[in-house]
Amino acid sequence: MSVLSGRTLPVIGAPMAGGVSSPLLVAAVSDAGGLGMIAAGYRTPEQLATDLVHTRDLTSEPFGVNLFVPADPARRSRDRRSHEAAVSRYREALQDRAQELGVDAGHPQWEGDDHWEEKVVLIETFAPAVVSCTFGVPPVEVVRRWQAVGSEVHVTVTSPSEALAAAAAQADVLILQGQEAGGHRGSHEVEAEPEPIDHLGLLETVRGLVDLPLVAAGGITTAGDLRRALDAGAAGVQIGTALLLATESGASMTYRAALRDPGLTERVTTRAFSGRVAGAVRNAFVDRYAELAPPAFPAVDQVSRPVRAAAARAGDVHGIHIWAGAGWRACQDRPAGEIIRELAG
Repeated sequence: MSVLSGRTLPVIGAPMAGGVSSPLLVAAVSDAGGLGMIAAGYRTPEQLATDLVHTRDLTSEPFGVNLFVPADPARRSRDRRSHEAAVSRYREALQDRAQELGVDAGHPQWEGDDHWEEKVVLIETFAPAVVSCTFGVPPVEVVRRWQAVGSEVHVTVTSPSEALAAAAAQADVLILQGQEAGGHRGSHEVEAEPEPIDHLGLLETVRGLVDLPLVAAGGITTAGDLRRALDAGAAGVQIGTALLLATESGASMTYRAALRDPGLTERVTTRAFSGRVAGAVRNAFVDRYAELAPPAFPAVDQVSRPVRAAAARAGDVHGIHIWAGAGWRACQDRPAGEIIRELAG
């Protein structure tokens, strides 16, 4: 029996890195009967510890934490050799816009691993109800360490082969992320194009391969979406886009304005912002930089992040990433608890 099966509502709040999944949002989802998730990606261990303590102060309900699984050192070295020149060209192309905004484009940190080891220990010490992983499968020994302190381990997968790898590492639950998802696809290989399969297709394929609870993710914004996922065999759903405009969301005012902008009408998948394929609303940044961005994550993200942050401060909806899944027009500016209770019928 998974943690989700013990919740009132079969809904996980997606861990949206970059500030959207604030402790307020995490606590609100858990308090409503779902499972809130802290996004540890891009956070230092000290910042993550603060988020953990803050969230625990806000709610007595279970919640979880999501980590990015880094590429191994050998892979990072290969990525640098393969993409360093292309990342430099991308940075050079961004500099004019950066200077207009009064900042410099960032510099790639090729050897960084998002403080993986420190975060592994921090999670082991804090022992949240759930620890989930994106962009890869954690080592079996790490999975066992987390399980030994009572944390259930979830792994995001985007294909049958990734599902089998996660099951082999003894994950407790699989998050099946379909092509409708907003934000980064959780594919385990950054250079690979994610399989064009939706969450219902993944459910149909994966449920015959593994004997694990499956959570559907990607574009789930209505009660009908949730019912269809449960009818197809999902143990629950994970929602992110539906919570972007929630009262407790940490989305910036510019991000919120972009989601409501009548002139922004097309959703695309693009590497323009971070080097990883991600679902976003098309804007001028996508049009200008998509062809220049190599498949190098987090290097591209590190280069563009100061420019995007400055654009957000300036209220420029064409200079930020507008992560959004299918059905993003259904976003509602309401308390998160109301949103997920309505979603769950």
